[in-house]
Amino acid sequence: MGIALFEIGFLPVRIWDILDILIVGFLMYQIYKLLRGSIAFNIFIGVILIFVVWWLVGVLKMDLLSSLLSQFVSVGVIMLLIIFQPEVRRFLLLLGNSTLRQRSNFLSSLLDRNIEVKEGKQQHIQEIKKAMLRMSRQKTGALIVLSRNTNVEVFSNSGVLIGAQISQPLIESIFNKDSPLHDGAMIISGGKIRAASCVLPISASQGLPKSAGLRHRAAVGVSESSEVAAFIVSEENGKISMAFEGKLHGNLDETKLTERLMEHYA
Repeated sequence: MGIALFEIGFLPVRIWDILDILIVGFLMYQIYKLLRGSIAFNIFIGVILIFVVWWLVGVLKMDLLSSLLSQFVSVGVIMLLIIFQPEVRRFLLLLGNSTLRQRSNFLSSLLDRNIEVKEGKQQHIQEIKKAMLRMSRQKTGALIVLSRNTNVEVFSNSGVLIGAQISQPLIESIFNKDSPLHDGAMIISGGKIRAASCVLPISASQGLPKSAGLRHRAAVGVSESSEVAAFIVSEENGKISMAFEGKLHGNLDETKLTERLMEHYA
């Protein structure tokens, strides 16, 4: 049962009650962060209102309305899974990828491969950065997706598999306007260019600026469904942007681009 810490009126409050409230509050905040800025957030608010009305009519003994709403609530979990399938998938991917990343970091330190990994990482980042900066100056449109431990086969299989070493000339040649692979996304994972001309999901977020083009919406869309970072070079103005966790970060200069690549490349 537990010992009450204090009482509010006639209600005893235990430490488990406080823990219960904190956990529920944390979960609600995580759901809010996951859904904010999307159509799914409005649907979620509507579902919450239905549950509140169902509870209220039950308290007021409005049997007919309560029985109607109870039929809806009884299948509410299945409906939520169908409606919020992308968000649920993204949440589970975040949990799984975090665990895999922690395990990978532990094994890497155990095998003492950190120096070699850091040197390769620095070289790859420099190649990607130089390619993006040059494409920015030339106003060559580009979309590059960096993946950590996420399984990107779904996206890679939608394009042309390459499996090549990361280099500035290769990146620029792929996104060259005369290249047959320039129209689509490049997937970089595991220290290699996995695929090019890949098709990505388009974000339906209402929080994106009206000036956001198809590349920017695709970058945000893939970052909503997977734990990846997507870098965009605008074909119109040459500006560099990045999408991560469903958010778009624009106007990256060389310093910020380097910081973002260091943060998200693995």
